[in-house]
Amino acid sequence: MCGINLVFGYGENAPRVDDTELYTVREAMIPRGPDQAGIWHSPDRKVGFGHRRLSIIDLSETGRQPMRLPEDPNSPTVIFNGEIYNFHALRSELIASGTMLFSNSDTEVLLHLYRRDGPAMVEKLRGMFAFAIWDPVKRGMLLARDPMGIKPLYYADDGRTLRAASQVKALLSGGNIDTSADPAGHAGFFLFGYVPDPHTLYRGVKSLPAGTTLWCETGRCDPPKTYFDVGTAFRNAPTETIADRTALRERLHTVLLDSVKAHLVADVPVGVFLSAGRDSTTIAALAREAGGEDLRTVTLGFREFQGRPEDETALAEKVAGELGATHETRWVAREEFARDRDKLFAAMDQPSIDGVNSYFVAKATAATGLKVALSGVGGDELFGGYPSFEGVPKLVRSAAWAQRIPGLGKSFRIISAPVIRRMTSPKYAGMFEYGSSLGDAYLLRRALFAPWELPDVMDPDMAAAGWAELAPRLALDRTAKDHKTDHAAVSALELSWYMRNQLLRDADWAGMAHSLEIRTPLVDVELFGALAPLIAGENPPGKGDLVRTPRKALPREVRARPKTGFAIPVRDWVSGQPSETPERGLRGWARQVYRAAQA
Repeated sequence: MCGINLVFGYGENAPRVDDTELYTVREAMIPRGPDQAGIWHSPDRKVGFGHRRLSIIDLSETGRQPMRLPEDPNSPTVIFNGEIYNFHALRSELIASGTMLFSNSDTEVLLHLYRRDGPAMVEKLRGMFAFAIWDPVKRGMLLARDPMGIKPLYYADDGRTLRAASQVKALLSGGNIDTSADPAGHAGFFLFGYVPDPHTLYRGVKSLPAGTTLWCETGRCDPPKTYFDVGTAFRNAPTETIADRTALRERLHTVLLDSVKAHLVADVPVGVFLSAGRDSTTIAALAREAGGEDLRTVTLGFREFQGRPEDETALAEKVAGELGATHETRWVAREEFARDRDKLFAAMDQPSIDGVNSYFVAKATAATGLKVALSGVGGDELFGGYPSFEGVPKLVRSAAWAQRIPGLGKSFRIISAPVIRRMTSPKYAGMFEYGSSLGDAYLLRRALFAPWELPDVMDPDMAAAGWAELAPRLALDRTAKDHKTDHAAVSALELSWYMRNQLLRDADWAGMAHSLEIRTPLVDVELFGALAPLIAGENPPGKGDLVRTPRKALPREVRARPKTGFAIPVRDWVSGQPSETPERGLRGWARQVYRAAQA
């Protein structure tokens, strides 16, 4: 895992690379890569690369970046953040074809694949990645981001110069960026609790979308080009139904174990985040099965929950004991949150109402000496673990009658909203207006603030402009439409929106704040390809199937455990008292996060 940054003056009158800017942006990402640092320029100094390295694969000097192929004056140059889990197979393929390699790194494989396949190389990669490759022959730059959107890459293009980095805040630190507000980013935060791709809070900075490449050459920069899309993959997947649960779980065991094995590839020890939930316990059991003889697990406990039903530590310790893992339980309390509050906000690259748990579990895991940990992110999205899988289609069915009466939904919302908000969630006022489609129902269910509340929590003009630019109803409908089943549609929505923009992004900044690489075996393009036909079928696998895939049965308390989420006492921490905060849910926390992002 690393931090990367670049400057490419592609315009005719673009200035040469400013070394101070290049260095400043790179050094703003030291926690992402404390092990090594590098800088490279093209001979005409129109291209500059910066790199900060967290050494995970090929710990030697031959893995250093920026990387070029030695003794080749026309070699491309690469900077790379992430891991390519199938690099051993790709490396063997290259050697069999006569290619000479000088390192044992996955980074070098990218260079050879680019020389052979060009931008199409991305379709051969299994992993999490964001990289840039400079081609001196074509005088062009290729940017790429992994299919599922695990690793971020942000860019700024002023019409003459392309800049990019692994973090928004790092990019801003170098100056020369349009920092005027992007209304869609601001509205998106209050709407969802995260800033949806490709937006940021700033007009001049965009996120390269998941599953896309961007080509920029002397004289022009093209828009991002999609090579993978979750929704499209679901729609194109042939449906498959395995009625026999034993046969289904055997299939799941094969593909899940394959993914876990791939995610254990490293030249340093790999640990596991272990809660008492079904996702992380399954990952831990499969990691043991995959050959993890020295399995190390870490559980985060909250002092406020100790001895209460929310406390997961005892069950997690039981699972670790049965697996024979070397286990550590780390505790966090309000006092540590208070001490780390400013550090947390500084690390939070884009505002998010989530991520506090990821920050502290990453901190706890890094304190054990680990540099890599597996996470169970993705289990709920693939195996129908969220209430949305039942609730979103149910809302559409329940509100169908109201769609036959023009204007009823909006009228009901306007009349009822002031009353409903005093009794329950204000979002219930929109159930008829936003129950017309799966995309609308998903928006209502996942919204932090309802669409009609935006002018009350942010500048009304910005709210209107942001809503229009973001066009969330249209965007969500594009994700949700034309699927074979409602279940597949909700899975596509959760994978493409909540998981990608919140969970994966939070895992990145929170892990990197502590120089910890977080890997997600359940968010894997090969695994997704294997599961998509089943998820789109008539009898999709559920969490009960997932937890029964390990050969060694997990405790009954885990197998029968309902979906609870990873509870954290953040509302108590930020309010200063254990009672309810004045605003529902995390709305008060969202305002604090937003203020910190503006500071």
